[in-house]
Amino acid sequence: MSRPHACECCSTEPKPIKKAVNHSHEGHEHEGHNHESHEDGDDDDHNHGGDHDASWRGQLPLLSALLILAVMLVLDFGFHYQPSKIIQLLIFGAAYLLAGWEVLRLSFKKAMHLDFFNEFFLMSVATIGAFAIGSYSEGVAVMVFYSIGEWFQDSAVSNAKRSIKALLDIRPDKVTVLRNGNSETVHSSEVKTGEIIQIKAGEKVALDGELLSDKGTFNTAAMTGESKPDTKVKGDTVLAGMINLNTVTEVKVLALFKDSKLSKILEMVQDATARKSKTQLFISRFAKIYTPAVFALAVLVVGLPYFITDHYVFTEWLYRGLVFLVISCPCALVVSIPLGYFGGIGLASKNGILFKGSNFLDVVTTINTIVMDKTGTLTKGVFNVQKVVAANGDKKELINLAAAIESKSTHPIALAITAYSNKLAANEKDYASLPNEDLLQPTADNRSTYVTENVEEVAGRGLKGTVNGKEILAGNTRLLDQFKIGYDKAAAEEEDTVVVIALDGKYAGYVTIADELKEDALEAIRQMHNLNLKTVMLSGDKQAVVNKIAKILGIDQAFGDLLPENKVEQVEALKNEGRKLAFVGDGINDAPVVALADAGIAMGGLGSDATIETADIVIQNDQPSKIVTAIKIGKLTRNIVWQNIALAMGIKIIVLTLGAGGVATLWEAVIADVGVALLAILNAVRIQKMDV
Repeated sequence: MSRPHACECCSTEPKPIKKAVNHSHEGHEHEGHNHESHEDGDDDDHNHGGDHDASWRGQLPLLSALLILAVMLVLDFGFHYQPSKIIQLLIFGAAYLLAGWEVLRLSFKKAMHLDFFNEFFLMSVATIGAFAIGSYSEGVAVMVFYSIGEWFQDSAVSNAKRSIKALLDIRPDKVTVLRNGNSETVHSSEVKTGEIIQIKAGEKVALDGELLSDKGTFNTAAMTGESKPDTKVKGDTVLAGMINLNTVTEVKVLALFKDSKLSKILEMVQDATARKSKTQLFISRFAKIYTPAVFALAVLVVGLPYFITDHYVFTEWLYRGLVFLVISCPCALVVSIPLGYFGGIGLASKNGILFKGSNFLDVVTTINTIVMDKTGTLTKGVFNVQKVVAANGDKKELINLAAAIESKSTHPIALAITAYSNKLAANEKDYASLPNEDLLQPTADNRSTYVTENVEEVAGRGLKGTVNGKEILAGNTRLLDQFKIGYDKAAAEEEDTVVVIALDGKYAGYVTIADELKEDALEAIRQMHNLNLKTVMLSGDKQAVVNKIAKILGIDQAFGDLLPENKVEQVEALKNEGRKLAFVGDGINDAPVVALADAGIAMGGLGSDATIETADIVIQNDQPSKIVTAIKIGKLTRNIVWQNIALAMGIKIIVLTLGAGGVATLWEAVIADVGVALLAILNAVRIQKMDV
């Protein structure tokens, strides 16, 4: 028999998705945020989609009761045959117990704890009352259809949770590891960092690591929502969940199974289903008032007419009160609304967008301003040196000195200068053929020639250090302004990003570097404008570069030459105008702005642990067009949720009114209660199948 769930009127609702079992044999992880307590300590009685069998085979007692009810109704209305009252009582009583034994048990258990305002007690009172006045078939019908509704609700919630979990939990349990020259197949949790694993063509990567093979092509759809193959070269990061598409590849493990990016993403999405939206919290509070209020109205419907009517018939008014009890449970609201948010989170995950809670699905619907960082958000963050201008004419020496100090930084601009220096050192070598690791650090010749010491970062400006005993500054023009060093005015007039270099307090030259716009950046801004969103770009890059990008993309406002504190000031100014804004950046350097924004959106969360920790929403594949997709999913979810609220409340008010007037019977009441719940559930579950 199906174990019925408990709606909010019973102190709980569909629970958050349970975290996946940790296969590291360290035990099971506990369930995520659980905001609702079970005062009876009987958790299994209040679990949507619990461990019970929700298939038809697990519902044989309920289906038997439905068959008995159908046969008795056919005999009555089809053949006009009714057994004696005693026989009817025995037959309908058996059907009633088959369908409602679990409801009666839970009702008694709750009543022993003085908890009367729950659906089990309401349904028990309503159906026993129907039997007491001789309405056997209606009493059985109420219990049978109520239990069928609960069965469908349990199945819908279970399927929603499974679909979200299946979407992300695609980590293979087994992996081939190379040990002592031999390959072994072991559980993924047994592999340690530093070990080498082998991935055959068609296999999923089980652990995060660094590619040791010269090249490999991977399908990253499970991680980013994009099925386009991604070619990696030696030294690139490979993440758990990716699928190897061609030859056998070897990967050096950098993180344990439980610490992989995919494990953290899965945990985040599981926790997200427990972080309630304002709508869910409102319905939770409303249900706690609604149920006892309708219960009180039912008592008034039965008792009050005694004092105001001349011909009071107790059984007639009791029947009307029973109609109130049947329609009083707000199941359609407290089940379908969380289910709608489950669907929204699942749809977002399928599109490579991770919401950290259903509350953020609501927040994005209020956004009217998108504030974006430039590098890594609208541009690829892959820089190339465009021009080298040396004050003394020795361009090679200038670039090598700059590379010596920039080699101590991991900033994309620093990597570009270092790579360009190594290209020069490689003489006639083809630039594209250089291994990646050679492009990210000085060559052996450079290291022996240039000794770099005492490097420190000057926040928002650049680097300071010594190379071969000479003090060197490399950064933007504000860095040289800070140290009161004059420089060529041409450097400030360049439209591309400029790195100005000074040696021993004297201007030495500058290097220009250009970034590349992301393919969908222009379309992303166009879609934002179609939604009447104001677009703002904040950047630490110089104003000329920022203006150039803003003009190409059609961004409404663009501010350059900003330090982190200046970005905070700009965001505060926008908020003071009454704007609801989302800030889109990397979630690390812009942490103060992310915290200040109504919604913090991080681009490329797969590349940064800090991003996953700090942002409210994580876009996994670095596509700015997904910002609009996230907003559309939020609005779609909101529409479905409010459709369900209007549907449920509208039907209930109509049936309550008809019941009080003696027009609606128990048949109409149970069909309205179960029917509206099923319609709301069907409306909610369709979210995951929608295209955005």
